[in-house]
Amino acid sequence: MNNLTTAPTLTTTRLVLRGPERDDLPALTRFMTSAPSMVAQAETVTAEQAWFGFLTGIGHWHWHGFGFFIVVEQSTGDPVGRVGVIKHSNWPDVELAWHLFEGAEGKGFATEAAFAVKKWACEDLGLDRLYSYIDCGNTRSQAVAKRLGAVTDGTRASHEPEAEVWVHSNEIDSTSQKA
Repeated sequence: MNNLTTAPTLTTTRLVLRGPERDDLPALTRFMTSAPSMVAQAETVTAEQAWFGFLTGIGHWHWHGFGFFIVVEQSTGDPVGRVGVIKHSNWPDVELAWHLFEGAEGKGFATEAAFAVKKWACEDLGLDRLYSYIDCGNTRSQAVAKRLGAVTDGTRASHEPEAEVWVHSNEIDSTSQKA
């Protein structure tokens, strides 16, 4: 059973974005338990917590009709991260979020995938405004947000005090797709 969600398949020049499949769990577990980016932000979890998070992500798709896509590099077929729109129960708004697996950073994948998800969220879901909650010290994610056309005034997220609120407009600008 590959289709664990109702996620559509989105394609870009280099990527395929699809719903999570059972075979994605090992890559996600490696990312969540030991990726340098997770370690740097003190956000690593146990393998059991990663499994729980994986299942929660599947449930998120069923509850909201949206969630994290698994990002797959077309040329290799390998998962390189996850990008999606999410809304947890205690969050005020829908977030556009991205996480790249180790070795996939610095190639423009986050921007390319997030642009496709932003377009889908605006056009297919009718979401008129998306937010990204980005840690104040995470300059790489801030750069992605800027390339996507998001802005911040430095306001902190009420549910995550170390994160700034970045606001994405619903305008789809094809120039922001460039990494």
